[in-house]
Amino acid sequence: MTRKKVKLAFIENDTARKTTYNKRKKGLLKKVNEISTLCGIEACGIIYGPYDPQPEIWPSPSGVEKVLTKFKTAPEFDQSRRMVDQESFLKQRIGKAEKQLRRQWADNKEIETTMLMFQCLSAGKVVQNDMSMGDLNDLSCMIDHNLRKIGRRIESGDSENVIHQNESESQVMAAQSQVQLPMEPPLPLLPPPPPPPTAPDNDEIEMMSRLGWI
Repeated sequence: MTRKKVKLAFIENDTARKTTYNKRKKGLLKKVNEISTLCGIEACGIIYGPYDPQPEIWPSPSGVEKVLTKFKTAPEFDQSRRMVDQESFLKQRIGKAEKQLRRQWADNKEIETTMLMFQCLSAGKVVQNDMSMGDLNDLSCMIDHNLRKIGRRIESGDSENVIHQNESESQVMAAQSQVQLPMEPPLPLLPPPPPPPTAPDNDEIEMMSRLGWI
């Protein structure tokens, strides 16, 4: 049975707070002992509490003095290299969260632009009239990126796989758009595309992509 998550907040009840203090103090000093033994390092612990007349130390006064003397004689850069306070720790956490948020935003933007690209190719026009210049630039970059990718695959002789893959992607994006976007009147079905030539030029490739054939 897993232990339930403890709420990190000041304990108002004096008895409960003292009990928690004694339990956590023993556990903390035990962890210091374990990390010193398992990793072969010099460590010490000093705990000041309101319930003891003297601070709790580990392993001994001489051991604590030895570790502190070694720390103070180390270069200043080594002393503060990995030292953090509450403010710097929170800044690091906030920075990581902001980085994850920017990455997630970019992924969502790419998915939305890809869905819009397939909708525009199926309709033969831009389906949203209220797009900003930034959204139009993103859509143009997405189309250019896919055209370049299709061109590279066709040059390598993989044109048939390109057609099947883009048809599958169009079906997936269409299904997603039906779930996530407002309902719209059904679009007229396009005639089936003619078989692609053996060696299409760049203009034909671009036209086929815009019509949703590849």
